[in-house]
Amino acid sequence: MFKKISVFNKSKYKQKENDLEGGLLECILNKYSHKPLELLISNSVIRKNIIEFVNKSVKKKLLKDKKYPRQVQEDKYYMAKSMISAMDKAYERAGNAPQVRKALVNSLANNVFLKRDSIIKKFQEEFGCNPPSFLTIGPNKFCNLKCVGCYANSSSANSEKLSWDVLNRIIDEKTKFWGSHFTVITGGEPLLYQDQGKTIIDLAKEHQDNYFLMYTNGTLIDKAMAKKLAEVGNITPAISEEGFEKETDERRGKGIHARTLEAMRNLREAGVPFGISLTATKNNADIINSDELIDYYFNKQGAFYAWIFQLMPIGRANSLNLMVTPKQRVEMFRKNQHLVKDKNFFVADFWNSGCVSNGCISAGKPGGYLYIEWNGNITPCVFNPYSPVNVNEVYKEGGTLNDVLKEPFFEAIRQWQKDYALDKKPNEMGNWIIPCPIKDHYGMMEKLLSKYQPKPIDEAAKVALKDSEYHKGLKQYGKDVANITDPIWEKEYLNK
Repeated sequence: MFKKISVFNKSKYKQKENDLEGGLLECILNKYSHKPLELLISNSVIRKNIIEFVNKSVKKKLLKDKKYPRQVQEDKYYMAKSMISAMDKAYERAGNAPQVRKALVNSLANNVFLKRDSIIKKFQEEFGCNPPSFLTIGPNKFCNLKCVGCYANSSSANSEKLSWDVLNRIIDEKTKFWGSHFTVITGGEPLLYQDQGKTIIDLAKEHQDNYFLMYTNGTLIDKAMAKKLAEVGNITPAISEEGFEKETDERRGKGIHARTLEAMRNLREAGVPFGISLTATKNNADIINSDELIDYYFNKQGAFYAWIFQLMPIGRANSLNLMVTPKQRVEMFRKNQHLVKDKNFFVADFWNSGCVSNGCISAGKPGGYLYIEWNGNITPCVFNPYSPVNVNEVYKEGGTLNDVLKEPFFEAIRQWQKDYALDKKPNEMGNWIIPCPIKDHYGMMEKLLSKYQPKPIDEAAKVALKDSEYHKGLKQYGKDVANITDPIWEKEYLNK
């Protein structure tokens, strides 16, 4: 069958390149309308040509947009290029896992080509902007590990969780109201979630129109679990690491690194695409995105992507001691640029990749997200543990996720995002190398916390509100990072 499909003729459809949203898909379907998209992509020759076409179209569209500094747009292009490459490799490896291949194609169709005009128009009429793109949900606090400095403060003695009915409704609403087909699942340990006999696997089965990124410690991914993930298809695990064996075992427990490698082997054999999640501290910042470490996980273990999260301390002032230093942060910024641009690895740093996400993505920003934790508390993001509203209460009162977005605390953060950069002229925008309102601009966040009085979601967050030395330390950190990154932003972004 594939022999009958000729090579995609780019020149014949050159005029379509100006319309990325519909042009690419329209070109393909005009010639191959009798062929399903999944079948077309399964042909390596056609897929190669499609990828080349998409990369050129993305680059042209991004660099044509003058709303943001040119270097910001270039950063976005190289990140998009690396993501497309990662998806292509994942698809290739999933040859023995048809559901995985199907889910990857559906994700591409739903998140890139799907026309959501009616959903977005309805949302714009109510909010005057585009909707958030996704949610991060921590459905349960229960975890089989107790890692040093874990933001969730997970404990095997604690089993708070969202009910299945609420969890299921959240996914229904974000898909229906926002046209969102991407969901991040965190924890606790998500693979330990169970309610009414339902698990995270059941959630993915129920919502095949969503693609799930699941942060996991990896210790529960045996051959049987890897097979289940391959059968459901639309979950990609991001396995937590701290570096190599030494760094991982120091924070997570002796022997944990070996167990994560076993999980990766099981996933490779099952054809399930996976990545890694790295937490950067001042103790491991020098190796966290080194060529050696990325080569170890990408080329030797088969990871397709990496998410880097710099430790965000919450609590007393002494918790600041493990933070990545300002100097290390710049070094990580340079290394990340190298890995993405020069080596085409999909490696995103939650803070240092601020340019590719148009700055802070918290508080339900258009294209951004909110975080819902196991007790139903909703916070601006995973690292800002203050909640003005609880999803369980919203639902009891007859509300929806759209009502959550109207919370004044979230609206105030979105307004700061606009004032800081989004509504500024390209040469006047605030520094997106330091985009975080709570970590990089704590003085501003302190005022919002005082004004709107959102509830701290745990004891550490409550303590942080009252510790003046903690406030002083974070404000100084923000000043120090600004002093070292502002010249980079001005020279390489605003004045390039």
